[in-house]
Amino acid sequence: MTAVRIVLGLAGLWLAWIGIDLLLGQSRIDLISAGLWFVGAIVLHDGVFAPLCAALGVGGKRLLPPTSAAPVAVGTVCTVTLVLISVPVLGRELAVAANPTVLDRDYPAGLLAAVVVVWVLVGIGTVGWRAATRRRG
Repeated sequence: MTAVRIVLGLAGLWLAWIGIDLLLGQSRIDLISAGLWFVGAIVLHDGVFAPLCAALGVGGKRLLPPTSAAPVAVGTVCTVTLVLISVPVLGRELAVAANPTVLDRDYPAGLLAAVVVVWVLVGIGTVGWRAATRRRG
């Protein structure tokens, strides 16, 4: 196990070195832009997203029955992940009119279908959780 950790640690150091080397090879303007995006992401996460998630978690735990809290939390995480992943392609129907193969799907409909599937599974999970709780109790 120690050998595996050493190999993984060395691989991590090597990949970090490659990343730092590639980053430092950029122009000054690109480095400033990357730094601003990095700082902006941290501020957005720590100032907006994390407190919002904490508030929703506390509120959901108080409002939802205990058998629904876990499935709803999983469904919420999946929904937020799907929305964040789909942000680059949502609302870009006319972005590349010269090449219709770039954005060749109805991405909002796909996102809606994926979110519906997630929440149907949340409903199934809630029913299963309640049934399992009743059998134990």
